[in-house]
Formats: sequence, structure tokens, C-alpha cells
Amino acid sequence: MEAANRFLRERYIATFNEKFTAVPAEKGTAFRRTARADLDWIFTVQTERVVAKDNTVAIGDRDWQVEKSRFRNSLAGCTVTIHQHLDGNVSIRYGPHVVGRYDADARPRETFCKKTRDGRGKGGTVEALENRKTVSHRSHCPLEIPKRDSHFPTAATTSMNVTKKRKPRSASSRGTSGLVD
Repeated sequence: MEAANRFLRERYIATFNEKFTAVPAEKGTAFRRTARADLDWIFTVQTERVVAKDNTVAIGDRDWQVEKSRFRNSLAGCTVTIHQHLDGNVSIRYGPHVVGRYDADARPRETFCKKTRDGRGKGGTVEALENRKTVSHRSHCPLEIPKRDSHFPTAATTSMNVTKKRKPRSASSRGTSGLVD
């Protein structure tokens, strides 16, 4: 092993650098800043799971309790994405909503719970902290429903003498075969 490492240091690296080193055609760098702010979500190990009836999801021997949310009574039967972050923390998302954040030991992260309770009210997580836009649920234009009388329209009050013509009975119901002798 020592001989192989000595060969790499003394001969191979120098030969490799001579062969593949080139002077750049232009001055500058090929790297640029990214405009994305969600790199913490991109650089995660993502796994999809279906939430069990007891509102839990599992990977291997680790189980996570999905926290309650305002937009749904239970996420049982729904597919969620479990994000395992580079720092060991775990986040669970249902679409754009973060429905749970946990530390590496599968305990709920207190900072997440405290922030959402203080910021959202009604106790419990609602959606991603990154998604704090206020949404108006009011209609943009009022519904124009005309006022009507309080009774239902009825049929005409005058009676008409209408006699109904009966259809002649069919030959089979009269007992004849329908053939003429």
C-alpha cells in the first residue's frame, strides 16, 4: 500500500497534471450564485410514504407522528414526503405544507412548534413557515342574487278540459294472435 501511495505522489500526479492542465481561454469563473432560496429542501433525501390510520409515518425503525393541521382533520391515507436534511433533521411535507419537523432522534423540534403556535394561533402547525402569505377568502365581486317572491311558481289556476285518448289494446293482450283469417 505504501508503494502505491508513493507512486501516486512521485510520478502519477505530476504526469496527470502535465497532461490535463490547460490555460483558460478567458478570465473568470464558471460558478455563479443561485437565485433559489429553497436549497435546504433540494439537498435532502426524499422519501414518499402513506400516512397510517394513527396519523404516523415510518421509515425503517423510525416513526413520526404527523402533527395536527387546520386544513385537514387527519392525513391518514394521504401521501407525504419525508425530507431527511443534511444536518440530520427530518421534515414531513404534504404538498407545500410542512406538517412536522423533527430532530435526528425523531423528537419534535421545539423551535418549529413554538413559532407556529405563536404565529398561527389555534395551536398546532398549519403550513410551511416559508409560506406566510395572507390569503383572502372573500369573493372579489359580490354575488348578484336577485330578490324573488317568497312563493314558488305554480301551475295556472284555470282548469282546462282535456280528454285523454287511450291507445288501443295490443292484439296479444286481447287474446288474439293478430293474424287475419
